[in-house]
Amino acid sequence: MAALVSILIPAYNAEKFISHAIRSATTQTWERKEIIVVDDGSTDGTAEIARRFASKDVTVVSKQNEGAAATRNHAFQLCQGDYIQWLDADDLLAPDKIERQLTARREGDTKWTLLSSSWGNFRYRPESARFTPTSLWVDLNPVEWILEKMGHHLSMQTATWLMSRELAEAAGPWNPLLHVDDDGEYFCRALLLSKGTRFVAEAKVYYRDVPSSRVSHIGASDKKKEALLLSMKLHIQYLRSLEESGRVRKACLDYLQNFYVDFYPDRPDLMAELLALAAELGGGLDEPQLRWKFAWMKPLIGFRAAKRAQITLPQLKGSLLRTWDNAVYVARGSPTQTLGVETRQEPGRD
Repeated sequence: MAALVSILIPAYNAEKFISHAIRSATTQTWERKEIIVVDDGSTDGTAEIARRFASKDVTVVSKQNEGAAATRNHAFQLCQGDYIQWLDADDLLAPDKIERQLTARREGDTKWTLLSSSWGNFRYRPESARFTPTSLWVDLNPVEWILEKMGHHLSMQTATWLMSRELAEAAGPWNPLLHVDDDGEYFCRALLLSKGTRFVAEAKVYYRDVPSSRVSHIGASDKKKEALLLSMKLHIQYLRSLEESGRVRKACLDYLQNFYVDFYPDRPDLMAELLALAAELGGGLDEPQLRWKFAWMKPLIGFRAAKRAQITLPQLKGSLLRTWDNAVYVARGSPTQTLGVETRQEPGRD
């Protein structure tokens, strides 16, 4: 009998996009599936919209607000699948995403192999998504995957992964203390126990670019900065548990340097922890460098103001682009599913 796949969708105040996410789950070409939507105490119409899809294959439950990690854990407790597909409420799966991954397994792959896929960013129109390959878009063993991620400031979007129930149970629950980068820490932990990744380029995920209210946005939130530091410490611990070497220490130092700007200069207490960790790794951290478009502002207005501009001006540009993209989307009749069209792929580092 074919494997049962559980598609788990945590949702909070997602009334604008939840129907699209659910529809991308229900239209999966892999027939044996169950979809579980957990509404995390939304104050808008998320739960009502989700319940319109309720059926023998779609379960919708609501609970009090506890955050994304706790909501994913609740969804996992309810599911019965042999494989687990995580899907955020504003993102989309290509119709054959799961089927392509499961049929791409090779002889020698086990339930301890993590299946990954390509992913592209879009705003309102999935057909405009850009798929930009990175050095993570290949088959890798756990050490090499985490080294690439940390050493080159890379990531894989949550929905790209398809994991067995055995691996999910062994990895343990999502960490509710991580108000940011909970997915990065979770899948890093899963990688520790895996036999490596099997990358399936033809399987696709569409990652929606939404405003800065999303979980992954740090901004000026002290709670998120503290959570990010915890996630960083765990990443370093995980990688060093697999290998203790010069290249690992270098990747960890590069990782600390990449994120140092999120703490500098407003949280000297957290900066001190990062510097101590860098010293333990045999190195140090330099003053963060602003991107060239904003570095020229530093002598004129100071680092804090220049850093603020580096954060807010791209957000403003993103907002304008979203407004334009939404106008095009509405003018075309706001199709609920446009994933059958060809998307653009850009060259990557590989």
